[in-house]
Formats: sequence, C-alpha cells, structure tokens
Amino acid sequence: MRDTSSKSHLPVVAQFLTGSGSVVPWGLVASALGVLSAPCVALAQAPSAAPASSDLGQVEIRGTRNTDTEARQESTASKIVMGREEIEKQGDATLGDVLKRLPGVTVQGAPGRGGAIRMRGLGGGYTQILLDGERTPPGFSIDTLTPEQVERIEILRAPTAETGARAIAGTINIVLREGRKASPDDLKITRSQEHGQGSSMLNWVHNLNTSPLSGTFTLSAMDSQRADESLTEISSNYTDDSLDREEQRIAQSVGRRQGVHANARLQWKGEQGKSLTLTPFLIYSEYAAQGRIDAKSILLPSSSNSALTDNESRYAAARLNGQWSQRLSADDRLEVRFGLGQAKYKQHITQTALSSGVLSNALDEQRFTDRTTSLSGKWTRVLDNGHQWVSGLEHEGVRRVEEASPGAGEDSGNLKARTTRWAAYTQDEFKINPHWSAYAGVRYESILTEGQVSEVLKHNKSQVLTPLLHALWKPDPAKRDQVRMSLTRSYKTPTLYNMVAPLRYSRDYQPDLFPSNTPTQPDRVGNPDLRPELATGIDLGFERHLEGGGVLSANVFRRNIQDLIRYQTRLQTVDWSSQQRWVSSAQNVGDAVTQGIELEAKFRLNQAWTEAWPVDIRSNVSFFRSKVKDVPGPDNRLDQQPSMTANLGGDYRWRGMPLTVGGNVNWNPDYDTRRSQEQRSYQGIKRVVDVYGQWRFSAATALRLTVSNLLPRDYETATTFNTGAQYETARTTDRNWRNIQLRLEMKI
Repeated sequence: MRDTSSKSHLPVVAQFLTGSGSVVPWGLVASALGVLSAPCVALAQAPSAAPASSDLGQVEIRGTRNTDTEARQESTASKIVMGREEIEKQGDATLGDVLKRLPGVTVQGAPGRGGAIRMRGLGGGYTQILLDGERTPPGFSIDTLTPEQVERIEILRAPTAETGARAIAGTINIVLREGRKASPDDLKITRSQEHGQGSSMLNWVHNLNTSPLSGTFTLSAMDSQRADESLTEISSNYTDDSLDREEQRIAQSVGRRQGVHANARLQWKGEQGKSLTLTPFLIYSEYAAQGRIDAKSILLPSSSNSALTDNESRYAAARLNGQWSQRLSADDRLEVRFGLGQAKYKQHITQTALSSGVLSNALDEQRFTDRTTSLSGKWTRVLDNGHQWVSGLEHEGVRRVEEASPGAGEDSGNLKARTTRWAAYTQDEFKINPHWSAYAGVRYESILTEGQVSEVLKHNKSQVLTPLLHALWKPDPAKRDQVRMSLTRSYKTPTLYNMVAPLRYSRDYQPDLFPSNTPTQPDRVGNPDLRPELATGIDLGFERHLEGGGVLSANVFRRNIQDLIRYQTRLQTVDWSSQQRWVSSAQNVGDAVTQGIELEAKFRLNQAWTEAWPVDIRSNVSFFRSKVKDVPGPDNRLDQQPSMTANLGGDYRWRGMPLTVGGNVNWNPDYDTRRSQEQRSYQGIKRVVDVYGQWRFSAATALRLTVSNLLPRDYETATTFNTGAQYETARTTDRNWRNIQLRLEMKI
C-alpha cells in the first residue's frame, strides 16, 4: 500500500502567511480487514511493597506504563501521566478523543465533531492548555494535533508556580514526540467513512539518527469530508406585530477540510550539561462547505423560504519554540526559553435567500492576524536536605490585527489590539522525611490589554499574586499508598476578545433590515472593564498504586470563585439602531463555588479475579456541583458543567492470536443552566461508544479497524429567554453518525 498524494501543502503555508497562493487537492487510498469486541468490569486490589523514591527532580518519561506510574507517584502536586503506549492503544483519530477518557475531562459539542477541552466540567478559559510547557498561541486548537504527534500528556489538577496559575480547573500539558536513535519510522495510512462521506489521513514520524544532533520529524496530512445536519425550532412572542412566532429551520451542508501539520523536535547536546532544543511547527488547513437552510413558519406559511449557504475558511500558523539549557555547577541549572510565531485566519460566509420571507441575504467575514512572542528564564538549584528551588521570569506578547467585517456593519471598524504579560515566580519542592514531601510557591503576573476599535482606545490592566501549597503524605513509605493535599490561588483572565471585540450584528437581524432583534440572536460587543476571576482552591486526593501496574484513586476539590465572568444579554439603547437592541457582552456577575469528586480505577481484571481474562480495565467517574451565588436557583450552575461524567473501557489481547480488541463508553447526562433571572440554556445527553480491533501481521505491520460513535444519538441544545410577559426559546438538534476507520500501521 502506498501514498497516492501527488503534491504537498507545505508551499501553500508560506504563500498564505504572506497573503497569496492556492491549494491543490490531494487524496490517500487504503483498504483491509479486522475484528472487534470489548469486555468491561472494575474492582480493586490490596497494595504491595515498592521502593520509596527520594529523587524529587526531573523525571524522564519513556512512555511505558511503569515510567508513567513513577512520574505520577513522584510528583508532589497531583498529576496524571499518559504515555505513548496508552495514547496509541485505542487508535484515536484526534487528540480530543484521547483526552475525553481521562478522569474529569469533557469535550464540548456533538459527538464526533470535536470541541473545546474542559476539566471538571468548567467552561472556556478555566483549563490551561500547554504545548511542551508553553501556553498555546491564540486560535490554536489541540484538535489540529494527531495522537501520533504526541509523546505524552500530563494532567495537573492543581496549579503550580512554574506551570502557571491560570488554571482554575487544572492544566493539560501536551508534550510532542521525542526523537529515539535507531528507532524505525512510523507510518500510518487511514481511510474512514461517515454517512457516505470519505476521509483520508497520513501520519509519518521520522527519527533522526545523527550525532550530536538528535530528534524527530512528524508530518500529518488529511483530506476529510463530513456532512452536517441540524434542526432548529424557535418559539417566541418577540415580534413587531404582537403575533407569536413558531418557526422551524433545517440546515444541511457537506464540508471538506484539507490540512497539513508538520512539527519537529531537534536537540543538540554539548559538553558540561549544555543543550539546545528547537521545536518548529507549521499548520495549514482550509475548509469549504456548501449547504441549504429551509425555514418554515408554522403560523405564517407565507413567510417560509429557503437560503443557500457558502462557508470558506483558511488557517495558517508557523511557530518556533526553543530552549537553551546549561548546567552552571553541580547544583545549578539555567534554562532559557523563547518562542515566536504568526497565525492568519480568514473566513467568508454568505447566505443567499431564494425568496423573501424569514431568511434574508447575509454576508459575514472574519480576517485577523495574530503575532506572538515569548521569552522566559528559569534557574534551578538543588539545596541541602532534598530541597529543589526553582525561580523564573516570563514575558509574553500577543498582537492582533482584524479587518472590519462587512457582515458586522460600518460601526464595527478595524481592530488593533495587544496583550502583554509579565510573570515572576519562585518555588521550593522538598522532602521533609520518608513520610512527607512538600511544595511551596508564589507567582506574580501583570497583564495589560489594549485595543483600538473605530479609533476608540480600550484599556485594561490586572495584577494577580497567587500563593500555592502542595503536600504529599505516604502513610507507609515501603508501600504504594499516597495522600495529596493542595491549597492554591488561581485565576482566569478575560480574553482579548472579551474586552475589545468589535461590534458584530446578529446575522439574521441586521439593523438595516430589522431595527430590533431577539434575545436569542443578539448583537455582540466587548467590555474593557472586566476584572479577572480569582479562585481559592483546595484539593485532597488518595492513590493506591497496584503491583504489576494500575491505580485506584479518589480526588475531591473545591473552588471559591470571585468576579465570575459570564456573557449577559440585555435590551439596550444603541448607536447603531433607531430602536433598542438585544446586546450580549461579558460581565462580572458575582461569586460562585464549584466542588466535586473524581474516582479512577485502572487495573487488569485478573488482578481482582484470578480466573478472569487479563483484560486491561480503565474506568473513571466524576461528580460535579456548582452554584453562581447572584443567580437564583435552581440550576444556577457554572456554564457547561454537567453533574457528572463517566468512562468505562477495556483492552484485551486475544490468546494465541495476534489480535487485540477493546472499546470505551463515554457518558455525560443532560442538564439545564440558569444563566440569569431571564436566561437559561440546556445541554443534552452525550453517550459515545468506541470499539476497535487490531490484527498484527508482524512486529512491524498491523491493521486496525476502529468504529467511533458506534451507537449515534442526536445531540440537543437549547437557549431560553423568559421575562414572564415575553419569551423566546431556540432548540437545536444536531445529527451525528457512526464513523468507520481502517488504518494500516507500519514501522519502516
């Protein structure tokens, strides 16, 4: 089997970053056969003796179960490490599919459609995403990464001074592939099918075998086609003629996404502990979708009509990260990190009405350029009595230039904005005695955001001081039981767009056609007066590491949040219309509290029952509860936080056959959220079943069949605005389908 791609997308990236060029379509072809099935059960086992670790320094992760477990055990702060073996076990197509199986992690959006990654059910901005220990650039989505590009994933449930305190829910650190000398290349060719639409993907990992330079090069290329279909039902009495409105809209489209993602990790090691690591990466993707919207008025059939839609977008990003490390003495090490990059995004959406009625002609464009720079220094010193003292300084800058959107109107204007962040931190991690280890740190950050929209300057500056304490207690140092405790201060800053976003009209209710709009389709503006959210948190966790691998753990947490930021919709007198308009903007709405418990069990079934098959069981369940104090109940929870999330999965290598089978069930219940006195939202049930089978022909060749979303279920969301006298409800049902994927895996 071979790659039938004829041309590379790499030249297009440079052209697009400079504003020119076009893309040549390409394709991949693959075919074969496999088998699948998955058993599942879970229980526990008593601990056994293991040597206690006294090294609190840096741990090298090689991606096996033992070293992942050791990294988790040796960390004073609560940490989960997923290495290469576990990442590639399920054969996932996206990194989001890998993450959704971790304890307390949820993925927003309809099943199989990707979405923002959340920890502990908290909304956007509460989870800190790092790439090789650095904050990801604006506009970067981890769904652009494939599992083949990742060496390991580290989950930190509580913040530390070194990794950053913008992590109220926690931190996910994604470490890219590391080079291995004398290792063969990995090549994976994938073909998938979903609802009659085909997709192809190629992943190649090349290890450099030179000296003194080592490293790895990773290339992922994809050509994906996918159908989308949704039904929106609107019920309202917000009309100019005082008549109730009952409306249905069916939206259908077929989109094609083509993209390439290349990254490398190059490391040079010199004498006396000197090393230089360079990590360049390049992303390019383009998307095109054509569709149709059919709108039908239940009460006024004459208002029914249809519209054609055309959606085109391009995203290109290039970035270079680097790290210089030098040992100054036997006890001192200096690290300097830098990063610079640029990203460009362009989206063009048109809606063309086929007749007069509910739908109108609309044009919406978004064009922006982000430039980012970062520079940091870290000094590590090993002191007497097991102390490891780390101090550092950081600087980060983001500049955005956005052109006015014709769909937003002349009042929107161009946007020029920048964010500058300075940080300083110090921390000490030390071993008190064989039973106790501790961590104490403090971090200071200053963040300045400035933006100019239509020649109006908006300005926001915040400063945050965050003390952080962690402790690790081993009741018996000769055994594997551990108790972790954390008392921390963390925060969430308003995004640049929260504060200085240009005015964007409601697409279906533009002021020149509709002087007034509706509360479920408001205009949007920024708010430069936002304050950062501050959270005081406590975490308490227990872990039992089992002999032969596996872990049982329970973790409870609580966060008290001040100055919660939430989008609010209000009827306002505005400059861009002769009548009052519904306008949505971010606001500080008061205080909130969230708490929960996370349970995890990973083990082999025959560890609990001797006669059982050696099935690797992975299971977790998390329960969450939250309350926004200034919003009346019930259901006054934090946005997008379900009451629970659960996973149950297993893997089994068939005896006497080169066959491995497995699967996973991910489940989130439905829930209502009361956002304000008048505003509510609803998220439907999510249940995703994935199964796979892998047949290994030899040590170098295998064939994998994966069925994602085996039992597809429509996904429902809704928003409601009700003042008692007036109301509007918009309920959307998104279709999703089973995805069948066939992959040829080779080492060459």
